[in-house]
Amino acid sequence: MRSCLLLLCCSAALLAQSAGGLKWTPPLGWKSSGSTSMRAATYPVAPSAGDKEGAECAVYFFGAGQGGTVQANLDRWQGQFKAPGGKPATAKIAKAAVHGLPVTTIDVSGDYSGMTGPAGAPASAPSYRLLGAIVEGPGGNIFIKFAGPAKTIAANQAKFQQLLDSFEKSGK
Repeated sequence: MRSCLLLLCCSAALLAQSAGGLKWTPPLGWKSSGSTSMRAATYPVAPSAGDKEGAECAVYFFGAGQGGTVQANLDRWQGQFKAPGGKPATAKIAKAAVHGLPVTTIDVSGDYSGMTGPAGAPASAPSYRLLGAIVEGPGGNIFIKFAGPAKTIAANQAKFQQLLDSFEKSGK
């Protein structure tokens, strides 16, 4: 039993990823499809029953002092959604601390226009939801955007929270 716990602990540590002086561990079943110049990690999430497409959880790090303010990002994310009738969507915003790090979260749903269609034209997807978070770290802010069909996001909300709860200073 003890060796199993040690193996589990070591396996989780091997899966940890980092950027901007912070590290995190993706939840079981979430595997990064890689990083880019702006994305520290991208986690594709399979669709839940009833959804035709999956979701994506992207972890962004732009560098110290980059990426805009917390409020500017919350406003932009909320502005990507419209309620029925084309009215602005209402967002739930909360502030918390995770391992001593300030974290601001957003939960917004409706018709999503935060994607592009063919030839870069704006596209809209009905019944979408975004769970977002901004973790304020010593080397700059980490932006986490989990967007997709509402059912898929709801089915994976606990995993998103698990990801957020894993953020801590990397000690480097």
